[in-house]
Amino acid sequence: MFSDIKSKLKRNGSNTSQKSCGLGTSNSTPVLCNQRENSIRKRTSSVLSKLASRTSIQSMDVGTTSSTSSSSSPGTPPPQRYGRFASNASLPISIHNHDHLKPGNNAELLSYDKTLTMYLDNAKRTNEPSIQCELATYIYESSKSLPEKEKKPYVCEATKILKTLALRGHAESQYYLANIYASKPDFGNAFPLFVQAAKHQHVDAAYRAAKCYEDGLGCLKNKSKAVQYYKLAATLNHPGAMYRLGLADIHGSLGLQRNIRDGNKWLKRSAVAATPEYPHALHELGLLHERGLSDIIFKDVSYSVQLYAQAADLGYAPSAYRLGECFEYSYLGCKKDAFTSIYYYTIAARQGSAEACFALSAWYLGDDIQPNEEKALYWAKVAAQKGLAKAQFAMGYFAEVGIGRPQDHDEAKGWYQKAASQGDLQAQKRLCSSSSLTHRVSIPSTIAVGEAR
Repeated sequence: MFSDIKSKLKRNGSNTSQKSCGLGTSNSTPVLCNQRENSIRKRTSSVLSKLASRTSIQSMDVGTTSSTSSSSSPGTPPPQRYGRFASNASLPISIHNHDHLKPGNNAELLSYDKTLTMYLDNAKRTNEPSIQCELATYIYESSKSLPEKEKKPYVCEATKILKTLALRGHAESQYYLANIYASKPDFGNAFPLFVQAAKHQHVDAAYRAAKCYEDGLGCLKNKSKAVQYYKLAATLNHPGAMYRLGLADIHGSLGLQRNIRDGNKWLKRSAVAATPEYPHALHELGLLHERGLSDIIFKDVSYSVQLYAQAADLGYAPSAYRLGECFEYSYLGCKKDAFTSIYYYTIAARQGSAEACFALSAWYLGDDIQPNEEKALYWAKVAAQKGLAKAQFAMGYFAEVGIGRPQDHDEAKGWYQKAASQGDLQAQKRLCSSSSLTHRVSIPSTIAVGEAR
């Protein structure tokens, strides 16, 4: 019975188009003040050590615990740098010797506010732009989890430092300040700062300046300027810029003449430098080698699978979904392997792919692995909540006949209506049927899960 359900609900949809997807962001979760303060002090100790080496002030050690915590201290420290944006940068952790802080030494553990004030005073005395920029970045990032009223003074202090450094021509400060403006969004102020930092060979700023020129953010659209800054970023080995130039050459966009050979070169360079933030060239090359292009990009499906695997390892959902299909249906020379297919579908599902969620639902209704109606229901619901019409139809079917849950004809009708509103023909037929909703055994074979994919 499960194999019939899987083989039928799949026929309700069409094949998934393989497109590149965008990137997302996540918000940090606030933690207890003491935990925040301890983590903050560990990270700021590196700033302290740098300041001490550049001033006449003696090195000051900061304790790791405090009996009193400021209620307005910033929250979770900035995340570990991963990717190319300086806004994700965190300060290195330096371990200091605290043996001298023993009872009887009259050692006082400073509050966060006093420590921050001390660091600010010493940062200003160093006249070292990189140290001041690190401190400003830290203040801004660590204040993000605070309520708006409490974070305002920290944000103002950070932006004040960054503006001063930007006027002095410090590229990293210009770029970070531009990111702050862009997040509001205020591209009128962000764009000129991106351009200024790019002129100082700041690779990420060059890429962002190119995006502004291409999309008209804070400036008039200018394809030639966009290409100019994309090439600047590409020469500095930015994978996103190389990927964009590769597409422009292959498709003849951004005012460039079509040049498949140059486009292929840019895509290959981007693939070599791929990161979790910029895995797109790996997937694009995989698509091109699936079918080949002209006499320049040859057809090689085994190479496509390798490229998809590299992109999937970086968490790229379209590549992971494509591999899930390959190991489910024996595409591209892959042998059918249920567990490998589920592995790649799961990667894509965790990145938010509704199609992958629905594919997992279908697997749990088959005979290749141990059937599990509850898991099938779970993944179908996740896909349906993301707006996938065929998953909404499946949820209606599950509610109608009682798969992984008790029967509920009213809820079934609700799911069918959602699917029908998106043009799902099977859902429309179920709603228009003159007969009442029935038991599982009487469901027509044309609406089983296998037909939905």
